[in-house]
Amino acid sequence: MNPRLLLCALTALALAGCTITEPSSRPAPDLPETWIERSEAAAATLDAEWWQGFDAPALDALIADARAANPGLAIAGERVVQAALALESSGAALLPGVDLSAGTSRQRSDPPNASATTFDGTSLGLAIRWEMDLWGRLAAGVDAAEAGLAASRFDFVGARLSLGAGVATAWFQTLALQRRLAIARDNLATAERLFDLVEVRYRNGAASALDLSRQRTTVLAQRAAITPLEVQLRQARSALALLVGETPQRFDAPGGALAALSVPAVAPGLPSELLTRRPDIAAAEARLAAAEADVAAARAALLPSVQLTGSGGLASAALLSLADPTRSVSLAAGLAQTLFDGGRLRAQVGLARSRQRELVETYREAVLTSLKEVEDALGNAERAREQEAVQRAIRDEAERTLRLSELRYREGADELTTVLDAQRTLFQAEDQLAQQRLARLAAAVDLYKALGGGWQRAGPD
Repeated sequence: MNPRLLLCALTALALAGCTITEPSSRPAPDLPETWIERSEAAAATLDAEWWQGFDAPALDALIADARAANPGLAIAGERVVQAALALESSGAALLPGVDLSAGTSRQRSDPPNASATTFDGTSLGLAIRWEMDLWGRLAAGVDAAEAGLAASRFDFVGARLSLGAGVATAWFQTLALQRRLAIARDNLATAERLFDLVEVRYRNGAASALDLSRQRTTVLAQRAAITPLEVQLRQARSALALLVGETPQRFDAPGGALAALSVPAVAPGLPSELLTRRPDIAAAEARLAAAEADVAAARAALLPSVQLTGSGGLASAALLSLADPTRSVSLAAGLAQTLFDGGRLRAQVGLARSRQRELVETYREAVLTSLKEVEDALGNAERAREQEAVQRAIRDEAERTLRLSELRYREGADELTTVLDAQRTLFQAEDQLAQQRLARLAAAVDLYKALGGGWQRAGPD
């Protein structure tokens, strides 16, 4: 067959060929129209720098340090770089490959009973090869790499959001433990002061040895309650140091007043907006797009492949010289079709389809999980607000009860047991209030995180 006719036929086949595409398998989730849980507090619009709503400059600095030095976030960033390089490598497969070769040699032959001869040679060659992407196999590989890059970028956004939420929660825990430790020490001072009072009354015969022993037990119990809180505080500071990329031994967590922090209320928006707010949903959708492209590539691998090759060169019978060269040019087209491979290619198609179906369910699961997380976070934020208000009222009454009971004990109108009960109630109320404040702050962070932290997907990647 005439080579020119073969080349024309292959070119026409390439122009007439169409890529093998897969129909979109992305499910359309049935989203609710509104949330079950609703907040009665005035809500602000979700902002990308959501942590500033707590009015804590120290938190701003901690999150900035974490974004700059956290190892996990740096790992996620490098995965984005790797995905970008993988896309560049996939795109290179669509372009022709060009090879340049050059060589020179000298060969001496010295046969028996004959004079020796020497052969010199120098060559310079250029070879071009290109696979015609008739069925879109290579283009599908590029599509898969593009979707993989988008997924890695969304993962990076999600990692940054999780890191910020983790830093905020860890810092709030540190402040809460500092507050609880201060409460425990104040209560120890109160118990010691009351012990001194009981001891004086005991010496004067106004209190019994049982009263003195009871108060001494209270003092010892308050001292014992301090040590576990100190251990928890050190561990919380170490966890925060790890998040900001510092060594725990050198890290000094910034302080602050737990009660002085603002607790912002967030407008959750509509459930349908989650599809463009949550980076994990966007990443699941991108991976599903990559799986669809993988199926198309696997199907295209079942069809024939065509490669065009061309080469040209110069050759001379001289050492390190191309004087009076011999020129050569060649052009070839090759058609390859796998006839038998034991079902390997078809198994790869089935594997790609199974992976696609798996990611369909992964995407659906991500949507359902996001709806649950937002609903839970809304409920927790509202309940925490209500419980903190109730607990503050309990603490205020406990303080009043302890003052009155101490006054009545000094005047001899009440027994020591009444004072001990009031003291124990106040300690528990103050400790519970600090923990409830922490729960409310953590619930606000969880809500920010569940809503995507102010991130907004502008359009398809």
